Amino acid sequence: MNADVETYSRYIRKQIAGIRDCLAGLSEEQVNHVPHVHGANSMYVIGTHVLGNARAWVLGIVCGQALRRDRPAEFASGGTEAGFAAAAGALSREIEGALARYDGSDLDRPFKPAQELWGEGEVQEITKRIALADVLEHASIHLGHVQLTRDLLPAEGAR
Repeated sequence: MNADVETYSRYIRKQIAGIRDCLAGLSEEQVNHVPHVHGANSMYVIGTHVLGNARAWVLGIVCGQALRRDRPAEFASGGTEAGFAAAAGALSREIEGALARYDGSDLDRPFKPAQELWGEGEVQEITKRIALADVLEHASIHLGHVQLTRDLLPAEGAR
């Protein structure tokens, strides 16, 4: 595996594991609790959104797998800590395997990804390196959101 791709793979999976770890030991009510803050989402929704983004951008955009993303469903999701942990583990294994097979030869070649995988906004020309960096940045930002949302649980009386 290309050393740069291996680094992205490791750190993307680390951020996904960080979100999984934040949900560990929480009840279904807690993982689905939405703080009383304008625009907030539950930890489950945030985590599901990170998985959807990573799946679309790593497996779809970078690795060229044929798949669809239902971004609105990510924000309407709910479930259990165990269900999220299973989904996060499965996706991490998929990412690890797909990126292990990706040789990285076109990592810096500009292209325009499919709109259905892009998410919101107009598709921009990027490289696969930029796509991997974007997934890592996105997962890192949302890991922070999950950590803050968990910190709000005691103040909100949800624990």
